[in-house]
Amino acid sequence: MLGLFKSTTIPALEQSLTFSERRHELLAGNIANLDTPGYRSRDLDESEFQNALAESIQDARRTRPTDSIGAVTRDDIYAGPRAASEQVVFHDGSDVSLEGQITEVAKNQHLHGLAITTMRSQFSLLRAAITERA
Repeated sequence: MLGLFKSTTIPALEQSLTFSERRHELLAGNIANLDTPGYRSRDLDESEFQNALAESIQDARRTRPTDSIGAVTRDDIYAGPRAASEQVVFHDGSDVSLEGQITEVAKNQHLHGLAITTMRSQFSLLRAAITERA
């Protein structure tokens, strides 16, 4: 049964949800520290995550379905947040821009919503296959 889920996009969607959740926590922390002098914003690298996820999916495709259990989980991409390196450093030494953080939260929310919608669709297809209904 576990192999059935591993052969779908569900593990990749699960990793996308985990990434967006962790990224949202960092972005919320950045907004919470908006007025903290010397605070440097933190973020997770989206391109690094996308590359690691694509690599994990390719690795899972190369192995047999029974060997791919856990192949998509790449916890090393969550090793820790990086400094966001904003362009503007304010007079108090912080680099948190409310507009920039809100933009990143909106992008992250879009990624999360897309993953949830796709996962919901996958589960509907599985339910239809199990119950033999269209």
